[in-house]
Amino acid sequence: MNMSEDKYTSTEPIREDGTGTSPAPAASIDERAAFIDLPSRWDRWEPLAEVIATVLLALATLATAWSGYQSARWGGVQAASSNQAIALRTESTRSSITAGQLTQIDIGLFTNWINAFANDNQKLVEFYENRFRPEFAPAFDAWIGTDPVNNPDAPKSPFSMEEYDSEFMVEAQRLEAEANEESQIAAAANQTADEYILNTVIFASVLFLAGVQTRIKSVPARSIIILLALAILAFGLFNIARLPIE
Repeated sequence: MNMSEDKYTSTEPIREDGTGTSPAPAASIDERAAFIDLPSRWDRWEPLAEVIATVLLALATLATAWSGYQSARWGGVQAASSNQAIALRTESTRSSITAGQLTQIDIGLFTNWINAFANDNQKLVEFYENRFRPEFAPAFDAWIGTDPVNNPDAPKSPFSMEEYDSEFMVEAQRLEAEANEESQIAAAANQTADEYILNTVIFASVLFLAGVQTRIKSVPARSIIILLALAILAFGLFNIARLPIE
């Protein structure tokens, strides 16, 4: 009698007095087949689990390397844009200072012109008018055209006229606008680099799970860990797919 039969039947004999146990009925053929086949099913799953774990390790490794590379690239974009924004703001400040200095010159000449005009010194009035800057002269002429002496609704000074425009101030405003754009680019690049770094953490967890499952003897537990690693890998790959590439 083999071991399988021993497991499903009782060999205790019946005593002469009629006491004792009778042989237990043998398990059906289907029940024996199911019992014997149970370990073999897990045996068939184990090689497949090894293949899946190997694929997980390969994909997670490649995705980690790609995320690290892209994070470094976007970090470079952030640095370049930040430096460009600083340079543009420096130029904007320089132009703004120059515009302020030229405005002070206009104010000084106009103040002297007012004093000469108030003293009815026509020669000195013409002297100052001939020395107005090209950017100030059109505004002054437009202001004189409003008859400020007799018109109470006239602007208070040429500096209130639309014609008064400083080339350096316009340049300063343009440079400041470009600096703001570069700052926005730097901020967006920094955000993208951070998201790629987060993906490296996600894929590191996949590598950990794929590696630790080999230490676990319970096949059901290994299956759960592999399925969890697959889900995390899919999530990380989805994140990579939606991120821009540099």
